Amino acid sequence: MHRIVYFISVLFFFLSCTFQSTVSTNNRYTDFPQVQELKAKTIQLDTALFRYPFRIHASDNKAVVLDLHGTDHYFHAFNYPEFHYLSSFGKRGDSPEEMLSAENFRWSGRDLWTLDANKSELTELGLALSGDTLLRQEVVKLDKEILRALDFVIYEDSTFIIPDYTGDNRFCQVNSEGKLLRKFGTILSANKEALENSRPALAQAWRSFIDYNPRKGVLVAATQLGEVLEIYNLKDSTHVVCIGPHGEPEFQIAEGYGIPTGIMGFGDVQVTDNAIYAVFQGKTFKDIMESAKQGNKLPDGGQSIYVFSLKGEPLRKYVLDRYVHGIWVDELQGIITAMDVNEDEPIVRYNIP
Repeated sequence: MHRIVYFISVLFFFLSCTFQSTVSTNNRYTDFPQVQELKAKTIQLDTALFRYPFRIHASDNKAVVLDLHGTDHYFHAFNYPEFHYLSSFGKRGDSPEEMLSAENFRWSGRDLWTLDANKSELTELGLALSGDTLLRQEVVKLDKEILRALDFVIYEDSTFIIPDYTGDNRFCQVNSEGKLLRKFGTILSANKEALENSRPALAQAWRSFIDYNPRKGVLVAATQLGEVLEIYNLKDSTHVVCIGPHGEPEFQIAEGYGIPTGIMGFGDVQVTDNAIYAVFQGKTFKDIMESAKQGNKLPDGGQSIYVFSLKGEPLRKYVLDRYVHGIWVDELQGIITAMDVNEDEPIVRYNIP
């Protein structure tokens, strides 16, 4: 990573972005103007790899899948869109070059960044000359002020944005060496008691999956509980909060921790050049617990994909014939690739109407 690019981007950041001056508007929605049912096509793999395929990101002719509970490796690379297996990497273990955990990963051109929350580090990997595997290039240890990073995006090619779980702010801005530059955003909760007395528990309840589109300058956070989607335009400093029928995350505080009591909300989010796509679950914790008591396990994942404009306007809802977690939306080819952990052949594909 070039230091010149880093200093230019940091200078640009401080001169042009004033997160504190964002204009916040609320956009409450109750339904979508269009509802369409989609039928999956299963991708037949030539090898058995996965235990819990959770995330997928593609770049050019490569796709990588994160196996959250991988036995030997966390990541598996395929050619795209055919999905012929290429290699596995991110070996599980506690040695310096192995990973204790894997939360998410992001492409940056031909390079790939991975996040290990247990080691509190980001690792950059580059494609080998053969083009079929990725090799470690750089390790970034995160600042001790950052409380357990569970997701990240790459901003301006040389800095990172990471959710803030102290409850004081919404995000942390981190430089290429892992040093905390600043924090921005606030949790827009109506729970005044939690805001005043239990911010870490509130931050846990408001844990969000995030994505960023550098071409549009749009950062999106989708809450894992409840139904809140936040849109930060980092180019014009606007902030839109989309609140659905289930409202903000519901929880109780027990021994300093936030215990969820409402619903499982969003499961993944992606910002394309034209729209925001978010997997939505909607299962109540009451139903989940009652089914478990009866020996019945509810399907894992969400059966809906919500589509919003980049300004937060609800556009359409896709109703799926599968329950999925991670998605990759390829608008150019008109397909959505999704991860169905409930099936032995977990990679499925939907055509976008």
